[in-house]
Amino acid sequence: MPKKLILCDCAGSQPIPSDAIAGATDVICSKVFTALCSREARHAIEAMQDGDAVIACQQERPRFEEMAAAAGAPRPGFVDLRDRAGWSDQARAAAPKTAALVAEALLVVPATKSVDVVSEGLCLIVGPGAVALPAAEQLADALAVTVLLTDGHELPHDRRYDVVRGGLKRVQGALGGFAVTIDALQELVPGGRGAFGMTEPRDGGVSNCDILLDLSGGQPFVPAPNKREGYLRADPRDPARVSQALIEAVHLVGTFEKPLYVQLDPLICAHSRAGQVGCHKCLDICPTSAILPDGDHVSIDPMICAGCGECSALCPSGAITYEAPPLAALMRRIETLARIYLKAGGIAPRLLVTDRLFGTEMISLAARFGRGLPADVIPLELSTIAGFGHAEMLAALGSGFVAVDVLLAPTSERDALISEHALAEAIAGEGKIRLLEISDPDALPDALYGRTLSPAVETPILPLGNRRQIARLSAQALNPKADAPLPLPAGAPYGAVMVNRDACTLCLSCVSLCPSGALVDNPDMPQLNFQEDACLQCGICRTICPENAITLEPRFDLSDAALSQRVLHEEEPFACIECGALFGVKSTISKITEKLAGKHAMFASPDAVRMIQMCDTCRVKAQFKATDNPMQGGARPRQRTTDDYFSRRRDN
Repeated sequence: MPKKLILCDCAGSQPIPSDAIAGATDVICSKVFTALCSREARHAIEAMQDGDAVIACQQERPRFEEMAAAAGAPRPGFVDLRDRAGWSDQARAAAPKTAALVAEALLVVPATKSVDVVSEGLCLIVGPGAVALPAAEQLADALAVTVLLTDGHELPHDRRYDVVRGGLKRVQGALGGFAVTIDALQELVPGGRGAFGMTEPRDGGVSNCDILLDLSGGQPFVPAPNKREGYLRADPRDPARVSQALIEAVHLVGTFEKPLYVQLDPLICAHSRAGQVGCHKCLDICPTSAILPDGDHVSIDPMICAGCGECSALCPSGAITYEAPPLAALMRRIETLARIYLKAGGIAPRLLVTDRLFGTEMISLAARFGRGLPADVIPLELSTIAGFGHAEMLAALGSGFVAVDVLLAPTSERDALISEHALAEAIAGEGKIRLLEISDPDALPDALYGRTLSPAVETPILPLGNRRQIARLSAQALNPKADAPLPLPAGAPYGAVMVNRDACTLCLSCVSLCPSGALVDNPDMPQLNFQEDACLQCGICRTICPENAITLEPRFDLSDAALSQRVLHEEEPFACIECGALFGVKSTISKITEKLAGKHAMFASPDAVRMIQMCDTCRVKAQFKATDNPMQGGARPRQRTTDDYFSRRRDN
């Protein structure tokens, strides 16, 4: 059943192109109301009771949700057409953008997987007694509190909470599952007359808690403390912040849903092989240290992961994928925005990528008090922009956008975005993709109006597949006349393996450790083959090569040749001098014979030298027949019988 779009021009402050919306989307448009949130509210209630309603207003969303709940109607959908399109100096030309925004709002986004986190209110307060003890007194009736004193403050007589003394050495985990290690731990001895005593200090005390309130005033005990759920940190010299932390702690009791932001496929992780470390981009970039080495691959602690998405943007193999929402859902949104905009008569759309907090507020303020967004700039709101990598940037350009602007928030992680922007520019060309550092709403329209860009791709792509496949498809659409591989910056996940044929001995160590199968051998002859499209540029082959014969060249070969194997190095095989079977490499066998024959004690005789030139089977046979065969023993002794024992007794 088609959705019904409930339209409102917000007191006549914006034009509503209902005909353009209906013509480009599968949606039924209502009449254009003027005060849907107030005097015309009954029409909104009737539409919601009919079901499948989408209200074109985000500002009054809480009001409409209350109306729906009171009327027993299904919860409606929402789309913001006013701030993103209607309130603009180019509002009259924004019909294609409005249709695209409606089409995107109608897409079904898969729910993010989550896991339940249970917090029973076990709270550990760390800090000096002057601040930690009053905090414990306020929380003692709501939480199960333990105070870890970091100074020699006098011990309290309030037994509603526990008190220990020591130094917090290590913190692991997150909300509902903190594990702490305490050195110089002293526990309170409650018995006896007078002041309480303490036990003798000991190192390595281990405990668990659900909530950790850090009032120590020193360095945080965890990386990225603002992203660690359940870890509350306040400057003990700031009473207002301490009070706010206490309020937050009280609300961290119960069962919470923890989104599973990323998914890991360890089988294709290129972290290491046989102890040789290759890719470590996710380990280097993770702000919360949720990613740790785990043998040949990495492991991700979902309780610590804050969902920034940087690891998925940088992962060369696709072993880490972002799931909030999945890549396929994001690609569908981007493709829908471009396709519907062009279908509705728009030309040369531009994409503005923002987060749902800072970016949404910037657009709202720019629309209410400034020029608003240009008619050809379509905003795409994400929960996080740090994971918007080169594949997404290229996919937007390949889908029909002529430019991509990413609006950075003050709290946005930048390292991955900067490197991914450089990689995307190397593939798409300069000037098409920008990272905008703007905090003034009036400056945002100034950066977007009046920009001249090159035309869009002739034939927009349909971005399907994994990130590498989407990047390749987009790069081909953006570089239709490329006759040579595109040079890429260092660290790019695409490139070639270059082999020094004079140094390579075809030992094939690189083949045995290549995590992606880009390097393969030929079982019929000494040959090293390479498929460039599969190469991750992880560097394990370069590290393991005993001859230092391998170098890496970051580049992007868009031709079909990159999809097939090509020979990097091959040599003539050696024929066994006994049976003629081909084995090894002729040049290697010759070098070994030359170096060992008559120059090594084990190869002083001609027969020993001949074994170097034999295949495995013939070498075993020759060794078995040799007089100095180490596998040959003496004559087998005769089996002793009962008669032998009786004869020996008679003789004695």
